[in-house]
Formats: sequence, structure tokens, C-alpha cells
Amino acid sequence: MAGVRTDWLDRHWRPLVLLAWAGIAAYLIGQRWNAIRGFALGDTDDNLRMMQVRALIKGQDWFDLRQYRLNPPAGADIHWSRLVDLPIAGIKLLLTPLLGGPTAEQVAVAAAPLLPLLVAIVALSVVARRMIDGRAFPLAILLVACAGSARGMWSPLRIDHHGWQLALLAVALAALTDPKRARGGVLLGIATALSLAIGMEMLLYLALAGGVTVLRWIIDREEARRLAAYGAALGGGCALAFLAFVSEANRAPVCDAFSPVWLSAMLAAGGIAVALALVNPAGRGTRIAAAAVGGAALVAAFALLWPHCLGRLEGSSPELERLWLNRVREAMPVWRHGARTAALIVTLPIAGLIGYALMLWTHRRDAGRFIPWFALALPAFLAAALLLWQTRAGPAAQMLSIPGATAFAWAIMQWVQSLRLMILRVGIPVVTILIVSGIATSYVNRAFPQPVSEYRRSINLANARCPTLPALRPVAQQPPGTVLTFVDLGPRLIAVTPHSAIAGPYHRNAEQILDVMRAWRGDAAQARRTVDRYRVDYVLICPNLSESTIYRSEAPRGFYAQLAAGRAPDWLAPVPLPDDSPYKMWRVIR
Repeated sequence: MAGVRTDWLDRHWRPLVLLAWAGIAAYLIGQRWNAIRGFALGDTDDNLRMMQVRALIKGQDWFDLRQYRLNPPAGADIHWSRLVDLPIAGIKLLLTPLLGGPTAEQVAVAAAPLLPLLVAIVALSVVARRMIDGRAFPLAILLVACAGSARGMWSPLRIDHHGWQLALLAVALAALTDPKRARGGVLLGIATALSLAIGMEMLLYLALAGGVTVLRWIIDREEARRLAAYGAALGGGCALAFLAFVSEANRAPVCDAFSPVWLSAMLAAGGIAVALALVNPAGRGTRIAAAAVGGAALVAAFALLWPHCLGRLEGSSPELERLWLNRVREAMPVWRHGARTAALIVTLPIAGLIGYALMLWTHRRDAGRFIPWFALALPAFLAAALLLWQTRAGPAAQMLSIPGATAFAWAIMQWVQSLRLMILRVGIPVVTILIVSGIATSYVNRAFPQPVSEYRRSINLANARCPTLPALRPVAQQPPGTVLTFVDLGPRLIAVTPHSAIAGPYHRNAEQILDVMRAWRGDAAQARRTVDRYRVDYVLICPNLSESTIYRSEAPRGFYAQLAAGRAPDWLAPVPLPDDSPYKMWRVIR
């Protein structure tokens, strides 16, 4: 009877995957329902993405991605692409005649992130079926649902580009395990091209996937079809993506986005891959030499043509790194976030690494199984290592670990079937899932909460209240103008009020970021020079918002600290706000 049930699971996996996605989507929508109703786009990038979509719908040029509500009238150069705007804009345009603009936007920001979630679930289910067992896909889906950092990128309101990049990385994993060589190569090339068109965040993992594809050809000459298909799809896909999605600003040789720099590199890489596959020497030593020559030529050409892209891609000044980039929480190593937070992030990747090591050892004498497992394991090991550098690798580390963690949990479940005691046959798999998924770690953290100081509580309260619609409504009711406010508050301000801001947390906005930060740190005279330079109409602060604590601690006599203490210069007139408002606002007197 058990065999019949498992066979049924194997036969009907496609509708079951869709049903599982629908269930996870419903849960996430329910979990975020109040936030959806309150249009609580919590991240700065989500707010700016919404502004980019609105600008596109209102007629801004497809290739113009400047945000003119930041640093008006020149606008802020945003290094994104329009690709991620399409599903959000499509849902909004489709539903606006039926629901009206505001409600259509609410539906769009709730539904759009669930689309890449579906792509990721399907791709990871395919990997689990191919590499582990036809019935193992529910475990992979369960781990997706429990992977807090990765799942957060697919939750309603998370409309930024990271969700799609993770989904395309999952597609790349499926491509690496595809037994049909040409199809796998094409899929990997297309996934790489689309991901790069969105942003450069997954470049290292995708480059590893391409390197593994070359390695497979070196080991097995029959892999030439995969390599040729990959090279052709990579080159062609990148060329089409450049023509369709690259903004006017990114047509310059910039390093931080898909530009002529990376287009030339991908075209060359694709061409070398096709050439290697077409020549396809019979000897393995000759294939190693040919691949080495091709790789060396690619690296040398990149270094000679684009030496400015060999360092940090943002190209930021030391001052910007010191005052801003190095203070971004996600740019800190995982161990800097404390044991509790670190445990939530690294539990699944550790389980994944154990599972990959187990599979590599199990299949060490079977090249047909070892090589695909090696292809899956390599980017997962890289992502786990990058966590020691920057926490922003967490979502990718969790997603890349899912095939390994699924294999680990599946191996334990298969082993317990040989045990005689039913309590062990049931209990051990349950405990395994709780540990591997991170659910146990989460519950331990909740059961033993850390004490929160009054100061930390005041910061948490400000972070929760200040971005809300009720808090910003009185600010929005003032006549539209340019506002000097915190860098991190800029995108939210322009998304839900008619005002403009000087800066948002985007590295190409470096001059404006530094001017704002200098104004808050400096004296009133320096702030006035910033106000005059940007023709500022209002000054707005939310005391105790996280960013403000830096200014208060580092410049206790600075402009922000004076305003927070109620000492405003005579060129500022208070703007009346409700007594319970978390904000303080002033109008600039000319």
C-alpha cells in the first residue's frame, strides 16, 4: 500500500508542486495581509522599484531609469533594468480598470513576488527528483518554505530584483542536472543572461556554473553538445538582453550593472565555449590545454580592456565606504549579527553542505552521479564561504543548499525505515526536518528571548512607526517640495508622499548621500549650504530611526542632534504635526 502511495506521488508531482506553491502563497499572503493593506513596502529597494514602475506606466522612457524624485531636477541614476518591472506593471495595468489604481498596486506588490517563488519551487523540485528520488520533491518544497532568508525574497511586498535572481539561480541548478545535454546548456545560458540583465549579484555563482560546464566537457568529450548550447545561448541571450533591457546610463562601460563591460565578457565566454565544443579534441590533455588557453585569454582581455572593473564593482570613494557602505548591515559578516541571527541563517546551509559531502562520498566512483552533485555543491560551498564576508549572501546560500539538505534529510528517512521501533521511525525524521529546516532554531530563539533595553526598544518603535502610511500622511498633506531627510527614508518618502528627496541608499547617488550625511553631522551653517544647494523646502527627521542613531553618536553636537533636542536654527519654521506623530518637520525660510 505504501508503494502505491509513493508511486502516486511520483506520477502526479506536477499538480502537487503547483498545489504546494498555492498553499505557500496563501500562507504568505495571510501572514502579510495587514502589511499588504497598509502598503508597507519595508525595504528601500521595494519602494524605489514601485516608483520605477509608476514612472514607466506614466510614460517615462523604457531606457531611462533615472529617478527624478530623488535629487530633483537632475534625478538619481539607478543601475537597475526594466526586466523586473514587467510583472509588477503588467498586474497593475491589468487590474486598474477593475479595482482602481491603489488597490491594483496592492495586488501587484502582493502577487508579483510569488511568481519567482513558483519558478524556484519548480526548479528545485526537478533537481530533487533527478538527483535524489522521484518522491523527494516535497522535502525540497518544505525546505524552501522554511528557508527564512530566501523565502523572504519571495514574500508579498518584496518586489525588488533579488527574488527573480534567486529563481533564475534555481533554474541554473536544474540546468546543471539536466540529462539532456543540449537542453541543459541552453537553459543555463538563458538563465545566466536573464540574471545578469537584472543585476550582477549572482555573477560568481553563475560563473562557477559555466566553469563546471567546461569541466564536464574536459572529463567527457560527449558533453560538447551541452557546452556548445550553453555558449550559444549565453552569447545570444546576453546580446538580446542588452538590446532589450539595458538603460541609457548602463551603455557606458560601468562595472556595477550589465553594460558593455559584461556584454563583451559574456560574448567572448560564449564564443570560446562554442569554439571549444566545435573543435572538441579527442585527448583529455588537449581539452585541458584548450580550455586553459581560452580561460586565460578571457581573463587577460578583461583585465586589459576593463581594468577599472577588477576591484569593487560600485567604484565607491573611501569616504562613501567609511560613512555608508561599510555600515550596511547586510554587508557585514554573518558572525557580526550575533549567535541567534547567525544560527537562523546558517543552519540550512550547514545541513546542505553535509548533504553535499555525503552525496559526493556516496557517488565518488560513479562519474555520472558525482559530477552533477559536484556541480550543485560548488556554488553552495562558495555561498557559505561568502557568509563570512557579507550576510547578503544568506538568501543565495540557503537556496543553493536545498538540494544538499534535501538529500541529507532523505538519506536519514531511508535509513530509519530499517529500525524496528515505530517511535524512532517517526521521531527521527521529524527531528531531522525540524533541525535541518531551521524551525527548531527559530523556536529556541522565541522560547528564550533576549532582553531588550529601553534604548533598543525606542529604536525598534521608531523603525516600525516612521515608514507607516498613518505616520507619513500628515507629512504628505504639506505642499509638495524637496525634503532633506535621512538617506534610508528617501525612497519611502517619495513612494507615499508627493515630496521629493535629495538621496536614497544607491551608490551612484554618492555625492548626494555624502552631502546629506555631512549635513546631519555638521553644524547648522553646513546644513544651510546643503539646503541652498538642493533648493530644499522642508527638513524632516524621525528621532531614533536607526540611521539617526549614527549621527547622534558620532556628532553629538551636529545638526541632527540639535534638531532632535528641539534646537532649530532661525531659518527653519516648525510645521505643525499631530501630537502623536513620530516626526519633526520644519519649513525652510528663504
